[in-house]
Amino acid sequence: MMFKQMKNIDSAFKYVRGFTMIVIITSIALCVYALHRSFKLVSEIQAKIYILANGKALEAYASERKDNIPVEAKDHVKTFHNFFFTLDPDEKVIQANVTKALYLADASAKRQYDNLKESGYYTSLISGNISQSISVDSVSLDINQSPYYFRCFATQKIIRTTSIVTRSLVTEGGLRNVSRSDNNPHGFLIERWETIKNKDLKTENR
Repeated sequence: MMFKQMKNIDSAFKYVRGFTMIVIITSIALCVYALHRSFKLVSEIQAKIYILANGKALEAYASERKDNIPVEAKDHVKTFHNFFFTLDPDEKVIQANVTKALYLADASAKRQYDNLKESGYYTSLISGNISQSISVDSVSLDINQSPYYFRCFATQKIIRTTSIVTRSLVTEGGLRNVSRSDNNPHGFLIERWETIKNKDLKTENR
């Protein structure tokens, strides 16, 4: 009788142990699955960026830097040229725009600015009430070399009291990676920048 009771206890113990192992294994599997799903969800959330535009939150997606190099590099070149060549007959406007442009380029842009300033170019804009605008037509980019080579094709308009002069502008230079900042959001720096063409196309009377 005692042997039978011992056998029943042993069977019950084995049953409880087996059931406990199943519960433990199931719990571990559920924990692993929950952790996996949590990490995946966090990664998906981190990949989402929300941009506030006109009071609305628009969803964007983060991507690798290398995927955006052509787009960001071209926009960097356009931004620089817009700041450097968009001028009005106001010393503060000229200084503000050129200062923004110089954050995006190295000393080669500063030299061109100094040359224009020494030649009285900016003074003549102010005294003659002349405005200057630029439209970047295209930017060619070679990302297979470092720094990246670019050539910018643009159209300038110089608006005087009596006429509008349209010019063809072509510049070139290199782009190297630098840290992003509020003054340089694209994280590029223009190097060895030079103007290779600046030719009058037409003059219109006003």
